[in-house]
Amino acid sequence: MAELLKNKYSPELIAKLATACAQVDSAFKPANFTRDVFDTAWPERELKDRMRHLTTMLKRHLSGDYLQQLQHLYKVSPGFSGFTAILFSDFVDVYGQDHPDSSIPALADFTLLCSSEFAIRPYLIRYPERMLEQCKSWVAHENHHVRRLASEGCRPRLPWGQDVPWIKKNPAVIRPILEKLKNDSSEYVRRSVANSLNDISKTHPELVMEIAKDWKGQHADTDKLLKHALRGLLKKGHPAALALFGFKNVSYQLNRLILSPKSLQIGDKLSFELDIEHTGEQPALFRLEYVIHYVKANRSRTAKVFQISERELAAGEKLQLKRQQAFGDLTTRKHYPGEHLLAIHLNGQPIATEKFLLNSIS
Repeated sequence: MAELLKNKYSPELIAKLATACAQVDSAFKPANFTRDVFDTAWPERELKDRMRHLTTMLKRHLSGDYLQQLQHLYKVSPGFSGFTAILFSDFVDVYGQDHPDSSIPALADFTLLCSSEFAIRPYLIRYPERMLEQCKSWVAHENHHVRRLASEGCRPRLPWGQDVPWIKKNPAVIRPILEKLKNDSSEYVRRSVANSLNDISKTHPELVMEIAKDWKGQHADTDKLLKHALRGLLKKGHPAALALFGFKNVSYQLNRLILSPKSLQIGDKLSFELDIEHTGEQPALFRLEYVIHYVKANRSRTAKVFQISERELAAGEKLQLKRQQAFGDLTTRKHYPGEHLLAIHLNGQPIATEKFLLNSIS
């Protein structure tokens, strides 16, 4: 089993942090810091709570005011990297908002260790004009981590990130940032641009389609970016998004769709086989997806789309596919017994539906 992320804040890492702080701050007492970190609540603290607790303890035990403490952390931080180093930008998030002249550059510096995308959100709320201009300047930074901060930090719907209402309401304001980064040399940055566009598509699809039509065909990397950016619209069968990538109405014959078993228990896997034939006279693009219509706790259904295949078929060519879908409970999905549906979509349109029964564990 993979290690829980919260356990990355291990006794060894805390000891390393305490030692490093003592080396740059003569008033820092490693034993006192370690004692206060590992309080009675520590074993039950989850990931974010552990990070925030460490931030609070650094504030308590480092000497001086915020600006002096920030200088201490500048000296300490080079010894840390990866996910656990996010605590340095979290410190700037929690305690630095009254000192933007020092804190905003610190966000850019600490993002080199671990992204400051979450810590930047309160600054975007409090200093909107200043931060928008700052992000526009970061797009020219020599380091790709800082360039990515400009786009990822400004995402309208950043997962687990604080909401920034003015960007969410009018995402066109970040378009100049995305324009500058769409051809970035780093795929890491380009994927962030795609994620931002996917966020925007959920509330402003017309804006995303306008951007996509402007960018399409400029470069292979940009076309790949757009395919990822429009993934949400493609799954919804958005006609303009499908047409942009050449997915049109096609002639076909569904020769077979077999589900097995048609009655299964929570925890089992559903298998299905699909046989489809292109009956048109010219080659055509086939985008095949399957949709599970899950039963919810209130007995209604909710749909989730899964891609099967995307390829060009010659006239008369057949495509035979086999897939499995697991129905074990996850942290992100709980299954409920009842009659479920499996639908097959071709180029965004449903072409077949089969029922199957999901039963409680006996």
